[in-house]
Amino acid sequence: MPLRDLLLALGVVIIWGLNFVAIKWGVDEVSPYMLTALRYIGCVLPAIFFVRRPAVSWSLLLAYGMSVGVLQFSFLFSAIGMGMPAGLASLVMQMQVFFTMGLAALFLGERPTPLRLTGAAIALLGLLTIGIEHLGGAVLVPLLMTLVASLFWAMSNIVTKRAGKVDMFAFVIWGSLIPPLPMLALALLLEGPGAVTSLVSISPQALFSVLFIAYGSTLLGYGGWAILLGRHPAGLVAPFALLVPVVGFAAAFVLLGEAVSPLELAGSVLIFAGLMLNVFGPRLLARLRPA
Repeated sequence: MPLRDLLLALGVVIIWGLNFVAIKWGVDEVSPYMLTALRYIGCVLPAIFFVRRPAVSWSLLLAYGMSVGVLQFSFLFSAIGMGMPAGLASLVMQMQVFFTMGLAALFLGERPTPLRLTGAAIALLGLLTIGIEHLGGAVLVPLLMTLVASLFWAMSNIVTKRAGKVDMFAFVIWGSLIPPLPMLALALLLEGPGAVTSLVSISPQALFSVLFIAYGSTLLGYGGWAILLGRHPAGLVAPFALLVPVVGFAAAFVLLGEAVSPLELAGSVLIFAGLMLNVFGPRLLARLRPA
C-alpha cells in the first residue's frame, strides 16, 4: 500500500475512533434521536445534489437507511446517552464482525471456518467478562443496547452485500435520505417539542459534535474507506478497522477521562484477540500449510 493510501487509512481510523467521543459530547445536550436525525440531514445536504443515485432499488436503500440509521445509531446514541463509556462502545460495536458472519451464514449461505468460529467464541467470552463487571449495574442496559446496535450494523452489512458492486459513497448518501423523518418523529413522540427547541441554545461543543458526526465520520470516513476499497483488496483494507477501538479508548481516556477497570480490560483484550484471529487467522493458517 503506498504511503498516500496508508495515511488515508490511518486518517479514517482516527476519525472513526474520535467519533465516539463526539457522540458523547452530542448526547450530553441533544436528544439521541434528534442527534441521529441531524447526522443524516448533514449527510444528505448538500451532497445529494451532486452525487447521482446508485443503481439499486429504493427498497434496498430503505433497508439500508432503516438498519444503519434508524436502528443502529438510535440504539448506539441512546446507549452512550444512558452512560455507556465511549471507549468501550467503540470496541463492543466491533462485535458486528461476528454478527455479520452469522447472518451471512443464515441468509447468504456463507459457512464460517472453524478458525473464525473460534475467534467468535473468544470474543463472546470477552463480552461476557465485561458483562459480569456490570451485572446489575447502571451500565448493563447501555451495554446490551450497544450490542443490539452492532447487530443492526451487521444487518446493514448484509443489505450492502445484496446491493452488489455499486458506488458505496453514493449508496451511503442516498441511504441517508431515510433516517431523518423517522428519527424526528421519534424525538417528538418520546421527548416532546423540547427535543427540537433545545437546539436553539446548543453549545459550540455540541454543534461541533453534530458537524463531526455528519461530515467527518460519515462523509469523510466512509468516502475515504470507499476509495481504499476501490484501490486495494478488501483483505488488505479491512484490518485497519481493528485500530478504531484503540483510538476510541485512547481518545475517551484523554478527552473524557474514562478509566478502564481490570475486568473491562481483560474482556477488551479477549474481544480484540477474537477479532485478530478472525481477520488474520485464515491468512496465517494458509501460510503454515505445506505447499
